[in-house]
Amino acid sequence: MTVASLASARPLLRLGGAAPGGLRLPDAAPTPGTMYAPRGVWTDGERLVVADTGNHRVLVWHRWPEADGAPADVVVGQPGLLSEGPNVAGTDVVRGLNLPTGVAVVDGRLVVADAWNHRLLAWDDLPQESFTPPTWVLGQPGPSDVEANAGGEPSLSSLYWPFGFGVVAGCFWVADTGNRRVLGWRGPHLPDPGRPADVLLGQDDPAAREDNRGGAAGGSTFRWPHAVAGDERTLYVADAGDHRVLGWTPPPLDADRPADLVLGQEDLTLTDEFKNRPQGARRLRFPYGVVVSEGRLVVADTSNNRVLVWRDLPRAGAGVPADDVLAQPDMDANGENRWDAVTDDSLCWPYGLCATGELLAVADSGNNRAMVWQL
Repeated sequence: MTVASLASARPLLRLGGAAPGGLRLPDAAPTPGTMYAPRGVWTDGERLVVADTGNHRVLVWHRWPEADGAPADVVVGQPGLLSEGPNVAGTDVVRGLNLPTGVAVVDGRLVVADAWNHRLLAWDDLPQESFTPPTWVLGQPGPSDVEANAGGEPSLSSLYWPFGFGVVAGCFWVADTGNRRVLGWRGPHLPDPGRPADVLLGQDDPAAREDNRGGAAGGSTFRWPHAVAGDERTLYVADAGDHRVLGWTPPPLDADRPADLVLGQEDLTLTDEFKNRPQGARRLRFPYGVVVSEGRLVVADTSNNRVLVWRDLPRAGAGVPADDVLAQPDMDANGENRWDAVTDDSLCWPYGLCATGELLAVADSGNNRAMVWQL
């Protein structure tokens, strides 16, 4: 079936910005129920977490919100639900955040990609109180350090703008975006702080950080790897800067090697950006999010203002077409909010995704909100 059967779907829940019939601008000051350019979202169907990126905080709903626009219960990265600013306006880098992006609960622990502090943070559980300090840091020598690559050259234990992470095939993967690489720590649990990565994808050397290894794009290069997802058979990486998603079957747990799959491009060497042309089911433009659930692959086709769904996980090949599109009337459309006013079922620059069962959560960044849909 190539007709977009999700095109008429409507969200079950909307948090943050409403749909006023025009561009939804962020509030002058944050509140417990508003957001500014959220880029990450997580849910297990009972709880919700949103990376409220522009407000430099993470919002937590411990119970499923009963209505659209419901306020959060807890905030991480700020002393209260009415404050904002990177690292608490520069006063607290230990408990503060600087443009947090990826969020998820791993082994019962909240993990946050604190991107512009060049680190990942974790809490022992989903925090019950606001401004709780993290108990784990990856990518920095300690909780007070926030320099890119820990103030030196890239290494297997340093990070530069880490935007996304995930556990795939018993390995903890991090999209180390600023170093144009993906790092993997074997073992299904969070690695010990300071432990070097076991797997390096996208660079020839741990000290290298050039786009596409300093040359043309290929099956083992990245420009902006931004998100990771997969199952026991395949690892998927959203390589946003090259306008594609790469897939490895089986996941490269031992050594770097070329991908077996590329989506969004006709082959592994192309990085074409199709702007306002008819998009179709095979093209991607700055895909920042990817997730796997219930045998589906779901991609946030960010600059095309849509979410694409493959109902069967593609494992190999090039340019495999998506089966469904969310928030656009058909596969060829790509306008922000469908080139019209903001509505309850439109998207503007969707970033992070989370899928659990039939539920899909989307960080609708340009509309300053997070939404939950039923696939």
